[in-house]
Formats: sequence, C-alpha cells, structure tokens
Amino acid sequence: MTTHLYNSRDVSQFGRVGLLYGGTSSEREISLMSGEAVYGALINMGIDTLLIDAQDDIATQLADYDLDRIFIALHGPGGEDGKLQSTLEGLKIPYTGSGILASELAMDKKRCKELWKDIGLPTTDFFLLHKDTHWSEALSALGGKAMVKPASEGSSIGMSRVESANELKAAWLHAANYDAVVIAEPLLEGEEYTVAILDDQVLPSIRIRSNEIFYDYQAKYFSDETAYFCPSGLSPDKENELQKLSLDAFNSLGCEGWGRVDLMADNTGAFQLLEVNTVPGMTSHSLVPMAAIAAGMDFNQLVFGILEASAR
Repeated sequence: MTTHLYNSRDVSQFGRVGLLYGGTSSEREISLMSGEAVYGALINMGIDTLLIDAQDDIATQLADYDLDRIFIALHGPGGEDGKLQSTLEGLKIPYTGSGILASELAMDKKRCKELWKDIGLPTTDFFLLHKDTHWSEALSALGGKAMVKPASEGSSIGMSRVESANELKAAWLHAANYDAVVIAEPLLEGEEYTVAILDDQVLPSIRIRSNEIFYDYQAKYFSDETAYFCPSGLSPDKENELQKLSLDAFNSLGCEGWGRVDLMADNTGAFQLLEVNTVPGMTSHSLVPMAAIAAGMDFNQLVFGILEASAR
C-alpha cells in the first residue's frame, strides 16, 4: 500500500471536503464517533474540511456550502442505503464509497443473500418472518437455533439469537421495530471473520471473538472484552480463500472505493457470507482501521486512501 506524505499537492486535489456524519438513523451514536475520528485525520493532513451533521433534507443543507467532495461517515439507513448517494449524484458532488445501486443492495440483507445464492457464492439459507409464520416449524427448518435480523439495519441493531419458538416470535417482534422485512438464518457457531477492502486491495482478515451471546452492538463498539486477532491465524491457503471470497462478494454487488465483508465459518469450517458494509465504522473499536494497521497504514493513510478512491 502506498505511503503518502500529504504535501500541499497531495491534499489540494480534494478541494473543500464536506464530512457528513451523525444523521438520523439508529446508528447515529456510532456515526458521530466515526465522523470525529475521520475529521481529526483530515485536519491533521491539512485537508480543508467542513464537518456537517446530516439532517433529513441533506440537499437543502448542502446548498449552503461550496463543496468539491463528500466523505460519507453516515452509517445505516439514510446514509448507507443509496438515498444519500442518489442526492449527491443529483448535486454532481463526488463522494466516498459505493454508488447508488451497490449501496442499496448491500444494505438489504435479503436481496444480497438472494443474489449470492443465484451466482453460487456461499451464504446460508434464510426464512422471511412475518405475522403468519409457523414459529415451531420455522425454527425446526432452521436447525433449532437461529439469528433473527432486520433486513436493512447495521451494527447488529435489532438482532437476536434464538433457541425456541417463543424466542423466535419475540425476536421477530423486536426486529420489526427497525424494519418491515425480517429474516432468520441458521445459527453459525464457527469463527467470525471480517475482511476490509480499500480501492480493490484486500487487507488482512480479522478474527473476532466476543464474550457476549453474539457479536452485538455492545461488543462491537464499547466492550473491552471482545478479542480481535489480526492476522487471524488462518493458514496462507485459507487466508487467500477468505480474501478471494470477500472480494468476490464485494464486487458482485458493484461496490466501490472501500468497504468491509463479514463472514462466519460453519460447523465444517466452510466460510459463509453474512453481509457487506459500504460505510464501515471508523471508531477506536472499528475493524477497518485495525486491518489497515496490519497492512502497514496508519489512520491518516487509511482516510487519505478512502478519499483518494472517491474520484468518480
């Protein structure tokens, strides 16, 4: 990975950068932390940056500023699902990360899994849950244990691990508070991995081990008990397999610039795709900065690389 010295010629290519963070989604708290961290890096590099707490009518908000480029640090619906990207395309302002369709598809776990199954990439089967679901039959078909998820949320918000029919129904009711579409997947109990991608380059994988029931919101962003292993301890062949699968999954959705692919191993040790994050967290507990360090990049270099890849 190239090391940048951030001289005036390097940073002048970006012009004035608007850093969008905060927003109105359920991931606002994490977005505020990501934005503050990215803002510090941009300022350290001498990049002219305006920090903007994004509101619902972002087009009107941006009309007050003369911006040459946008760094998106908004997580979840409204920032990561193609809506913001569509607005920025209409305003003809270049932005970091994936475009409209890729962002929309990556945010929708149901459609994402359907696509992967259609093209032969490994991901588990799933059930679409609704009020008429026969809970006992569904749980039995899922193998007796399951993970329930809102289809279009991030940061494990609204997710539950279940082991009974009553828990499955309760988990559906909980997830339905966040999204009208709720899915249930068979519980994977193997190792959990994540792979970051920056400008078509795959960074070293990270193996995650949580002391929580699963790698939930608390474990991701606040727990000091969650263990991260980077390098992940895989053999060179398995690391190559994991990285190739992650890049294939990323590219299959049409993703660009940067992102993170989450996977787990099943009981045979085979990797199963979970989801692609098109605007991953950039907090002190976040995984993309951790992978960047393993690849020889500090946080400033990572932020520079994300911004540099946004020329479209």
